[in-house]
Amino acid sequence: MKNSVYLDYAASTPTDPRVLETMQPYFWQRFGNAASPHSIGQRARKAVEDSRSLVATFLGAKPTEIIFTSSATESNNHAIFSTAHSLKNKGNHLIVSAMEHSSVLKPVDRLRTQGFEVSFIRPSPDGLIDPTLVESLIRLDTILIAVHHANNEIGVIEPVEQIGSIARAKGVYFLVDAAQTVGHVPVNVGQMCCDFLSLSAHKFYGPLGAGALYVREGIALDPLLLGGDQERGHRAATQNLPAIVGLAKALELCQQSMIQEGWEQSRLRDRITHEVLEYIDGALLNGHRQQRLPNNIHFSFENVKGEELVAALDMAGIAVSQGSACTSGSLTPSHVLKAIGLSDTRALGSLRVSLGRWTTSKDIEYFLQQLKLKIPQIQTSRDHLIRPSGSLTSCRAPLAKHSVRGRVTPDEKNSRGVK
Repeated sequence: MKNSVYLDYAASTPTDPRVLETMQPYFWQRFGNAASPHSIGQRARKAVEDSRSLVATFLGAKPTEIIFTSSATESNNHAIFSTAHSLKNKGNHLIVSAMEHSSVLKPVDRLRTQGFEVSFIRPSPDGLIDPTLVESLIRLDTILIAVHHANNEIGVIEPVEQIGSIARAKGVYFLVDAAQTVGHVPVNVGQMCCDFLSLSAHKFYGPLGAGALYVREGIALDPLLLGGDQERGHRAATQNLPAIVGLAKALELCQQSMIQEGWEQSRLRDRITHEVLEYIDGALLNGHRQQRLPNNIHFSFENVKGEELVAALDMAGIAVSQGSACTSGSLTPSHVLKAIGLSDTRALGSLRVSLGRWTTSKDIEYFLQQLKLKIPQIQTSRDHLIRPSGSLTSCRAPLAKHSVRGRVTPDEKNSRGVK
């Protein structure tokens, strides 16, 4: 292995050493249960509340609107199930993007088994959700709209401000999964007009196992975990003091460097995009060319299986992925890529490259060199395996015909773009 190049920051980021340094005293010197009445416990409580204030400031929220959780997954589950329970007398209809993370789709699937109705929204071929389509689906019994800020696979940034304005005007709760955007691009809950927003620390150089849920003031939130009265009764469990402090420190560092890092990552991202589309036959960029995260590039390749390419690059010391780490064990095509109209063949031949704080130009040079080497090798190998049968002369798949924007209802056979 010549190099060790990490290009899977969208899956998880390394914890910044400055974050670790800030966390370290809270494991030994400044430990304590924030619910304890003595001075050690009260010092712990102050650290939690100082962290809450920092997170709130970053998001443009009030400290009382921030609930610390274990992850964006927990936060999404909490918001969805609480809304379904607390508003069951108003209605049972939800509107959800067909590209959402599984931490939104699976809770929604469970609600469907309990009699809730869900309208899934298919994006345009470039991965954008049309706000006017969202508005057209709102009914008197609609209680929740869920659209992520940016897609975790193809990196497209959605028009959540417009969708939030529509939801607020219609009196419908709006959940934004911001796991991919917090710490990387500006996030302001007021501008989004959202009622819930979720985030995970390990996506912006903080520790694993720490997350937060923004809940707009005045919204009743049923607890997901029962037990103690932590987090003002919204989440029972002793607060993870070191992780909460680490989450806040990571956000503080992002606040200081986000603009500069975004510019640098955008430059590297655009270089990769140009080189791949220019010099690799059959390469397709998935998602909008400009309206995307500064650190995300997602491709599909002809006559290439994504898992083979990921493995080949891993052997060369490069860590990349096909898409979401949460569904990496699945052998079915990505529901995100199917939703934007890709064929099964194209969807299975995908590659996600995500950059981060420590990505260098040298890393990108080595990655591009290896990518240009590995793809022809894989394509040649696959051609060789298929041609002897006499039934096919090439396994290259044609470009997929993109689907047209339209609503996706639970009754459709292909409700989320997945067969």
